[in-house]
Parts: sequence; C-alpha cells; structure tokens
Amino acid sequence: VVAVALLAYLGITAYLNYVNKKGQTAYNKAYDEFVTVMEKEPGKRDLKKPEELFRKVTEDYRLSRVSLLAFSQEAYLEFQEKKYDDAISLYNAFLKKAPGPNYQSLARLAIAACYEEKGELAMAVDKLKEITARPSSPFKDQAMLGLARVYHLSHQNEKAKEILKEFVESFKDSPLLPEAHAYLAEYGS
Repeated sequence: VVAVALLAYLGITAYLNYVNKKGQTAYNKAYDEFVTVMEKEPGKRDLKKPEELFRKVTEDYRLSRVSLLAFSQEAYLEFQEKKYDDAISLYNAFLKKAPGPNYQSLARLAIAACYEEKGELAMAVDKLKEITARPSSPFKDQAMLGLARVYHLSHQNEKAKEILKEFVESFKDSPLLPEAHAYLAEYGS
C-alpha cells in the first residue's frame, strides 16, 4: 500500500512538473509574441496571435502555475482591444484565484479601469473603494488617485478634492504625490 501510494505521488509530481514546464514554455512564447506586437505602432498592432497563445496556456495548461498569469495577460489584451466586458470577465476569473493581496489589488485596479473606460463610473468607484477600504492595502495610493479622478469625471469635485487631500496627508513619500498636487491644483484646492 505504501509503495503504491509512493508511486502515485511520484507519478502525479512528475506529471505536474511536466505540465509546469510545458505551460511555462507556452507562456514564454505567448509573452514574446505580446512584446513583439506591443512594440509596433498602436495602429499597426494585431493582438489576435498573442491572445490565442495566452488562451492556449489557460486551456491546455490550466494545471500549470503560469495559467493564472495568462488570464491577466489575456484580460489586458481584451482591454487593449476595447472589449471591456470580456476583460472584466477574465480579470474576475483571475481575481477569484489570485494569490495574495498584491495580485488582488492589481486585478481590482484593472477592473476599475475597464469600468471607467466603459463610462460606468459608479462601478469603477466601487472597485476602487474595495482597495482603499483596507488600511494596509497595497496600491492604495494608486487606488486613491484613481478614485479622485473618477469622482472628478462624474462631476463630484468635492469628493475628489477630499480624497486628494487625504492622499497628500497619508502618502507624503509616494512617487505619485506630484500627480496628486497637480490634480488638486486642477480641481481647485
């Protein structure tokens, strides 16, 4: 029984290592294609091939460690093609499995950007508030700036200024501080 269990364990481990290696190779190929395409002028970019390659990673190598990252790359490509609903769906799939608060915050920022581009500013505010509500949330400074911008876009300038003033008080060492000061000046401190 112990020998059978050990053989099963070794077999599963060997298979998962194989899948991880193949998945990493497929991801690298997709990412290389993505970089090549993104180096072209915006009007000459054809994102179909990298999108197909990332989708192949998520479908064929879903047990590999890189399949989760491929979701986020695929979502970003959908965002670039202005397919915001598809991007939101993929980012939400990524968010459900995201390993830790850093990736979760980044996914929420990306979802908020999709909603902002769609003009669904209330939904963007909700996603950004999910990040700013946590005191130790990574990327809180970026979320606060995004929240101020979205409030400004939705003609809620007092809320925007309030968020910016809180930002200036809370993030005195942030590299985004000059941007916050510029927004305050633009919105009329």
